[in-house]
Amino acid sequence: MSKIIKPQKGPQEKFLATNADIAIYGGAAGGGKTYALLMEPLRYIYMKGYRAVVFRKNYTQINTSGGLWDESTNMYLGIYGAVPTKSPKYRWTFAKKSILYFDYLGRDEDLSRWQGSQITFIGFDELTHFSQRQFFYMMSRNRSICGVKPYIRATCNPDADSWVASFISWWIDQDTGYPIKERSGKIRYMARINDEIIWGNTIEELIAQDINHSDIKSVTFIASTLHDNKILMEKDPAYISNLKALPIVERERLLHGNWKIKAAAGLYYQRTQVTMIDELPKDIVLWCRGWDLAATSEDESGESAYTASVLIGKRRSGNYVIADVINKRLKAAEVRKLIQITCKTDKAKYGRVVERLPKDPGQAGKEQAESYLKMLAGYLVKAIAESGSKESRAEPLAAQWQGGNVEILTAEWNEMYFNQMESFPESKFKDMVDASSSAFNEIEHGATYSVPVSNDSLSKSSYWRR
Repeated sequence: MSKIIKPQKGPQEKFLATNADIAIYGGAAGGGKTYALLMEPLRYIYMKGYRAVVFRKNYTQINTSGGLWDESTNMYLGIYGAVPTKSPKYRWTFAKKSILYFDYLGRDEDLSRWQGSQITFIGFDELTHFSQRQFFYMMSRNRSICGVKPYIRATCNPDADSWVASFISWWIDQDTGYPIKERSGKIRYMARINDEIIWGNTIEELIAQDINHSDIKSVTFIASTLHDNKILMEKDPAYISNLKALPIVERERLLHGNWKIKAAAGLYYQRTQVTMIDELPKDIVLWCRGWDLAATSEDESGESAYTASVLIGKRRSGNYVIADVINKRLKAAEVRKLIQITCKTDKAKYGRVVERLPKDPGQAGKEQAESYLKMLAGYLVKAIAESGSKESRAEPLAAQWQGGNVEILTAEWNEMYFNQMESFPESKFKDMVDASSSAFNEIEHGATYSVPVSNDSLSKSSYWRR
């Protein structure tokens, strides 16, 4: 049986049809970007000497479930002459020895592995994850003697702080952040001279500035959104609801393709989005208190951080209740005493409460975590290293907060708590935000089993009960 692989009409078809030297595709989630990127090299699989590589930021993004390798396997298996190989690199070899590699560029230092390379087609999946240096260095490797003109293709989601946002700014409305529909797919010309990018609407404009014709590259940006991917919309109609449920910043980026929106005060949390309650409901099924630790007393520098903790409960109805907040500047010994007293109070007042402590990287963090766990014998405690930015860790709770699914117990700490939450991420202090994120993410993603405390167990994402 024949396998038919073709682009969907609209932006995906436009991306596969452009003759620009550099084409960037995307601007929102679900637009069929990776599939389009994998379709691109198929036009030359019978061209001897054709060499192609598609990059991801890290290795796991290649072989993870649903990643590049899975997608390419679904697409390429059954194509005449297509042979998959996983070692030493992920690659496909086609009928006349044309080869497509999958590789990663985690750091600028990884570029040295490509010195002397000749690559006809270079693809970047999620271009905003790569540095400007990585992109332009690999452009210097974009050369060929196989008869195919070298070219670059890239996909991306919006990121207002990335170099890509500036690079494609002509195609983006600088007031709204949304792509300009009439410019999508239009070709412009650029040259990079002494690290400066010079643009022109025609080749002649750049030549008139004494730029050599050989230094000029044609560039285009093609915008797409989930609505352009009819196949995904039909197969998974609920996916759009997942994007709509994101916090406003990520929703604007991934659903609407907004290149200008940034995290700003009030975009994550507003007090008007929650429900105030005077007493705790009776249907709370899970409690967690998240901690953000510091060791500085009130009489030290006013610029120092606080030790904060936030107690969150999940109701049987699915709502979340923020029942208690602590935020103090304390000396190291006082911090330990506060945690010990709070654990005792929580257990007496609420019963089963997970106490989640942060674990700093390295041996010192491991030893501190072990010390706390030994001190808190008899309580349900977890020590875990937080990963990702503060903003990314805050997004899950922010989505529920903005959706009206958070209730807050009326108490003296309310104003202090609201002030910091509403000013996030612009405010200097984010201790209560971090503690809130930790508690919420533990409730939603933490395991609930017990293992003995030991040096080995400290490296695992598990609970320790003694």
